[in-house]
This record gives sequence, C-alpha cells and structure tokens, in this order.
Amino acid sequence: MDNHFTITIHDDNGVKQIHLHQFVKKAILYAVAFIMFLTLVAVSTILYLDYSVDAIQDKKEGVERAYEKLKLKNKKINEDMNNTKKLLLGKKRELDELSDSLDAIQIMIGMNPSADDVSIQEKVDLTKLTSENMVALLQLVPNGSPIEYNGVTSKYGYRIHPTLNRREFHRGSDLKAKMNTPVYAPADGIVEFSGLHKASGFGNLVIINHSLGFKTYYGHLNKVVVKSKQFVQKGDLIAYTGNSGMSNGPHLHYEIRYLYTTLNPFFFIKWTIENYNEIFQKEKQVPWQSLVTATANLRVIKPTQTLLLSLKAQE
Repeated sequence: MDNHFTITIHDDNGVKQIHLHQFVKKAILYAVAFIMFLTLVAVSTILYLDYSVDAIQDKKEGVERAYEKLKLKNKKINEDMNNTKKLLLGKKRELDELSDSLDAIQIMIGMNPSADDVSIQEKVDLTKLTSENMVALLQLVPNGSPIEYNGVTSKYGYRIHPTLNRREFHRGSDLKAKMNTPVYAPADGIVEFSGLHKASGFGNLVIINHSLGFKTYYGHLNKVVVKSKQFVQKGDLIAYTGNSGMSNGPHLHYEIRYLYTTLNPFFFIKWTIENYNEIFQKEKQVPWQSLVTATANLRVIKPTQTLLLSLKAQE
C-alpha cells in the first residue's frame, strides 16, 4: 500500500513535485479542521460575549433607570416625611395650646387640671359637660343686670330708709334708672305676682319664681307687661322702671332670694360666663355644689346670652 502522496507545483521554472507521507496529509487535514473548529468556537464566543455585553449593558441601563426612579421616590418620601413632621409638630403645638386652654377653663370652673392620668379627650369631655352645666345654671339662676346698668343708688344691707328716715335692712339693690327703662328677666321662670302691691311699699311689683329655689323681685315699676302664672324666658321684657310705692325717685328695686333668704344682688348682676367661678366664693349662702349636681344632666337647647353689663359695672 502506498503511504505517500505527491503535491505538484507549476511555476515559471517548471514543474515541481513534492512527495509527502500520508501521515503528513492527515496531520494537515487535522490541523486545518482544528483551526476551523477554533475559528468557529472563537466566532461563537465573540458573538456570545457581544450578546452578553449588550444584555449586561441593557441590564445596567435598567438598573440605572430604576436607581434614578428610586432616588426620586426616596426624595419624595423624604419630602413627605418632612412635611408630615412639620404637620405633626404643628398639631403638637395646637394640642399643647388646647391642653393649656383646657387647663385654664378647668381652673375657671373649679376642676383640677393637674391630674396626669386624664387624657386630652377626657379633659374635653369633662370641660364640655361642665360647660353645658354652666350654661344650664346661667339659664336657670338669675345673672346679669335686669336693666341697662348705670350704677347702684342704694346697696344691699343696712341703711337709713330714704322716706321713713330710719335704719333698716335693705333686702335688695336700688339700680339707677330713668323712667320707663326696660326691665328684662335675668333667668327663666314663672311670674308669681304682677301688679300693684300696696302692703310692701314696692308699688307696682313683679315677682318671678325661678328654678332651684331662686326668686327675684322688681319694685317701684311704672308699668308691667307680664301676667301672673306666665312663663318668661331669660331676656324677656317684663316691665318698665318707675317711681311707684314708697320711692323718692325713679329707680329699680331688685331683690334676689334663695329659699326665703335674701342675697346680695350685686354678685349676681356681675355674674357672667367670664367670671363664672367667682360667685361660688362670694355667695356662701347658696349650696352651689348641690345645684351643680342637680343640673349636671340638664341641657339647654337654645341658651340666652347674659345681659351685658356697662363698662361702669365691669369696673
């Protein structure tokens, strides 16, 4: 068997023949095949790497876009957190101011604001309850001036009677007033008496029986506009001032009684929501705690505003 093969080369110098062994031929073929395989592998690797690089680049760009979105979202969250923090700080200041205001109101109405175990909501509920209680008392118990206040001509207590000229106890306050000054009810009640009362010397007299044991007297009137047994609401017109009976000039004799005990009307004339707690200290003849308890569950649907005092009365 011939193990050689011949390669013939033609050129300008003639024909040359190269005799090679068959093994060399196989080696060359294997080498060519290996080179082609390496070339194919290299090309495939390059293509794969190029594809991988493109994929990595796309992924990188996607990560960068996601990162930018995350940065924007984080910035928005930080802004929202800062705004929420500012809002919470503002609400905290409002709550602190509310708590201080509630404490001031509680002090005014005689409650203890120093209890640490009472929440703001409980304080609001207690203050609301007591405020409603205050409104009920101010609707039912005489308060404010029954006329436009211009001063007192004769105070409550012992005095020399202006017409009898003798020392005696004055059971009311004589309020300075011109003829026909309107007189208003200082609290809700029923008219017990309305008309001329000769025996007392009060002339034309109106007596109003209020709730909780209080009663008011209005003497020396010129004209009465309410009738006996008539219901009157706080602020209703009941009469006009005058000079009837044992009187030495136009004025209003104003009395307040509690269960037949006369009280100093001036404390009640100056009694308003602003100085609500003062009367409890000044007027000791009234069992205020019992009255507060008795009116704890009362609700006044449409409370009447206390008649305003003049600047002179507020001094």
